[in-house]
Amino acid sequence: MKTLWTGADIYLPSGKFARGHLLVSEDGRIEAAGKQIGHQPEEVNIHEAEGLIIVPGFIDVHVHGGNGCNVMDAKYESLNEMSRFHAARGTTSFLATTNTSNQEHLISALACAADAITKGVEGAEMLGIHLEGPFISLKRRGAQLADDVRLPTPGQIDELIQASGHMIKLVTLAPELDGGMEAVTQFRSHGITVSAGHSDATFQQIKEAVTRGVTHTTHHFNGMSPLHHRDPGLAGAGLMLPELTIELIADGHHVHPAVVRMMYDLKKALQICAVTDAVTSCGLPDGDYGYKEMREGQVYLKGTNTLAGSSLTMIDALRNIMSFTGLSLEEVLPSFTTVPARQVGIDFRKGSLEAGKDADFLVLDSGLNVMSTWVKGRKVFDRLS
Repeated sequence: MKTLWTGADIYLPSGKFARGHLLVSEDGRIEAAGKQIGHQPEEVNIHEAEGLIIVPGFIDVHVHGGNGCNVMDAKYESLNEMSRFHAARGTTSFLATTNTSNQEHLISALACAADAITKGVEGAEMLGIHLEGPFISLKRRGAQLADDVRLPTPGQIDELIQASGHMIKLVTLAPELDGGMEAVTQFRSHGITVSAGHSDATFQQIKEAVTRGVTHTTHHFNGMSPLHHRDPGLAGAGLMLPELTIELIADGHHVHPAVVRMMYDLKKALQICAVTDAVTSCGLPDGDYGYKEMREGQVYLKGTNTLAGSSLTMIDALRNIMSFTGLSLEEVLPSFTTVPARQVGIDFRKGSLEAGKDADFLVLDSGLNVMSTWVKGRKVFDRLS
């Protein structure tokens, strides 16, 4: 049966509609959305949502784990729990993101993720895989393990793509490495979005990488040389080059709130991609988690002050950005919806509430708390259940 939502404030590409309507078809797609939807079907399940807010579901293209689970566990159960955990916190689809590791471990994690994509998970939809590393700068590796950082070769790249069942949608690499520019070309030849990250590249090297097809930067300002007025590097290139969309971890620790505001002043929401970079300990109490530890809600390499991922969720990131910048919900939403969908080439079916697209949406209360999460018209989280 079709489902009709009425009375909520609905956010569409054309703007906000107070007391709008959203009609979802039996096959989990949006049939109509707006102030009015024309003729109401005779048989329809009606949800009265007065006082609530309906927004497109959030797409997280950089998330490693959560609630004790991690992509590198190479277990279906871990991926399924990740999808359930993050669905309750605003994510309706995501890229399972790997860490730098040895080739055997990476192949195992990629194959498991590919199988989970085929099988399906119970919460947020797994859209594909983000391969973060291993072809990164040793100097800018951050929390990535040094022993497994390596130079790209065509053979290794082909092996990883094959192991993923061609489900790698985004790759983070350092284009300045020996073979780095060629790696950009090779990944792009498979339709994979290439992001510059964990990179010590100069401004000129990034300009060259852009001509090769780089369109994205990974957790901007982190894992790269600091912005300098004589050597802007990747940090400066991301801000200056219109071809680049930049990722943002908006927890107030990876990037200072004042710099978040500067990023939105310079790049605007349509060139900023909000991500969590959430890791295993996201959602858990402070303590030790393998070679990482969480102190006061922040994740570090054990015994250091090196940030090692985050405990951020997408709904918290939304509230943080609005607080840091003073921007409205309508102004910030693209960074969570249309931008990530565009960056990984799925904007034809996700990222906005438009007829024909997947019915991925969130129902929020006035405090921007997630009341329910819907993926392809299916309820995957309900706060009241």
